[in-house]
Amino acid sequence: MAASSVFFLDAGARGQRLCAHYPARSPAPTGARGQILLLPPFGEEMNKSRRMIALGARAFAAAGFEVLTMDLLGCGDSSGDFGDASWAAWQDDVRLGAGWLDQRAQVTDERKPPLWLWGLRAGALLAPAAYVDSLDFFRPVNLLLWQPVTAGKVQLQQFMRLRVAADLIGGQAKGAMQAMRDQLARGESVEIAGYALSPALAEGLEAAQLKPSPRIARVAWMELSPREDASLTPAAEMAVSAWRAQGAQVRASVSQGPSFWAATEIEEAPRLIEASLAALMAGDDFEIAEREPA
Repeated sequence: MAASSVFFLDAGARGQRLCAHYPARSPAPTGARGQILLLPPFGEEMNKSRRMIALGARAFAAAGFEVLTMDLLGCGDSSGDFGDASWAAWQDDVRLGAGWLDQRAQVTDERKPPLWLWGLRAGALLAPAAYVDSLDFFRPVNLLLWQPVTAGKVQLQQFMRLRVAADLIGGQAKGAMQAMRDQLARGESVEIAGYALSPALAEGLEAAQLKPSPRIARVAWMELSPREDASLTPAAEMAVSAWRAQGAQVRASVSQGPSFWAATEIEEAPRLIEASLAALMAGDDFEIAEREPA
């Protein structure tokens, strides 16, 4: 297998985006089994997830999938600071990465291989940017979702609570949440856990939702639990039912493993990668709901 490569993708006047490309191992004569674009999690969750992202990308490439990961505007080694980011700019970054993969895709049987949008946590909320009015309508588009956040207002509230917790320790928590919202409403950025949250990013994230779409052919909904015998949460069950009602094939799975994106130390969840590979490689039996074996 060709080694992964790291490069800067030109975003024009918006600067450069640091990308990691994982070529597919031993693809068929007609090309890779499919392409995968990472939609990264929010804030510090991305830093905690880098190990799992790298492990997953290598495993997917070894199975014959071409993978692209990207640091969005203001994240990692990409151009700008976090305070420069907006939800619209991150959507543009997703379209940029999807377009790069689309140009590389080989046409087989008069169509391109499927594009999997790999949404990790709040990254799932960026998925519509890659399949609404941006790609060839006839290209299969699928979702691989790792513990997805489906409503941005939930992610934003959790993020802002970090500031409230810090203020509580300092004895200044009273009215902290409303004070932050007032600050954003005045067009001022808010400092939270070392990140400068801009009004444009906060507003876009709060309004973002991942809703069922007829553009999506398959959804691999992957969750983690510390328990061996866990089932999908009621909220996830409702979301899965909504996607199926829209016509998508859905494979839902709960794997045993830690919440690596929120852990104090860097953690790994190998069963999540195994379940994801099973979904990516599934054929006509794709649509199953399963519980990971002990």
